[in-house]
Amino acid sequence: MKKNAVKVMICDEQYSVRSERDPEYTREVAAHVDGAIRRVLQSGPLVESHKAAILAALAITDELFQSRRQQQQLTERLRQLSAHLARLLPPKKRHGVRA
Repeated sequence: MKKNAVKVMICDEQYSVRSERDPEYTREVAAHVDGAIRRVLQSGPLVESHKAAILAALAITDELFQSRRQQQQLTERLRQLSAHLARLLPPKKRHGVRA
């Protein structure tokens, strides 16, 4: 697949990012990273930029893990509901339905 070179700004520095993703998506990702770093920098005493990037990475990773956890909980809840509904079906209609 063709890689696109996209210029993005993160903390007032320009980066050229090569990605197979749509350029607009790459810009959105860069804007998210930029926002996370800026929130760290604005949150308290002056932090060195490399430490701010690490703290931002931790915050973004926390977002990812929370999202995954919510997705797993939703998947499990849907599985439970599906099993419950399958038990309510007449026996002849249960074929092919996981319970």
